[in-house]
Amino acid sequence: MANGGPVEHGYPHLETVRAAITALYRRLSYDTVHTFDTSVAPADVAFCDQDDLYLGAQRVARELVRHLRLPDARMIVSFREMQHAASVELAAGPEYFIELNDRFRTHRRDIGAALAHEVMHVYLHRLDLSFPGTRDNEILTDTATTYLGAGWLLLDAYREDSASSQKLGYLTPEEFGYVLAKRSLAFGEAPETWFTSPQAYTAYTKGLARARQDEQQPPLTAAGWAGRRRYAKDRRYAQDHGTATGRSGGPYAFSRSDGTGPLRVSFPCPTCHQRIRVPARGRMRARCGLCRTVLDCDT
Repeated sequence: MANGGPVEHGYPHLETVRAAITALYRRLSYDTVHTFDTSVAPADVAFCDQDDLYLGAQRVARELVRHLRLPDARMIVSFREMQHAASVELAAGPEYFIELNDRFRTHRRDIGAALAHEVMHVYLHRLDLSFPGTRDNEILTDTATTYLGAGWLLLDAYREDSASSQKLGYLTPEEFGYVLAKRSLAFGEAPETWFTSPQAYTAYTKGLARARQDEQQPPLTAAGWAGRRRYAKDRRYAQDHGTATGRSGGPYAFSRSDGTGPLRVSFPCPTCHQRIRVPARGRMRARCGLCRTVLDCDT
């Protein structure tokens, strides 16, 4: 939790974020991911200063448990002085003890954001889905929270001006915006109206622009002229030199099945980032086997 300190910006964790989205689709399946097509509604997790602190926190926790379909999980919420925003004891259940930073006693509108991250820890624990190392595992948790419909709360908790700052979670604001945009593009949501923080809205628009770039990389037909030209040059180089990759360092790679067979190209799916491998033979439509996205390509 950044509380008055500097807030990191940009996309330093982007590869781990993309790996987390792929892991969600692999572990949950396309059908299960799409059961989360509706995000947590702002009204369902609203928390005002007139609400009782403990009853309100329990109410919000129950709503997040309902959203993640954990009916046999009971969250017991308490508050204490601590360095981090929150913590959860990952036991066998059905009761899980969540501790929130005392700061939230007076910053109640952000209680939902802190609880969303901790309840997701319980969800991933039950799925037995984790990444090695604390840092990557926390990035997985932030990404899953956002992609499955509750992480917009974490982005909305980001506020920064010349005198103060606050940010929850391990992702940067722009990375939260990127994952939220990936979700919005996949499910057709428009979260712009949910934000109470102007800085969160700005971070979302930046993340949306970055997410749209994923849909404009060759060999996708939506790639711009410069990308298409670079791809054609790399494809010729791979054909002439028998190399597995082109020279530009793009996200795509060329290969031949036995060293002499037809040239093939692999590239990441712009939705789930699993690599797709198809023949390099011109215009075609490819379907991702993981997230079922149909892609127009010019290979």
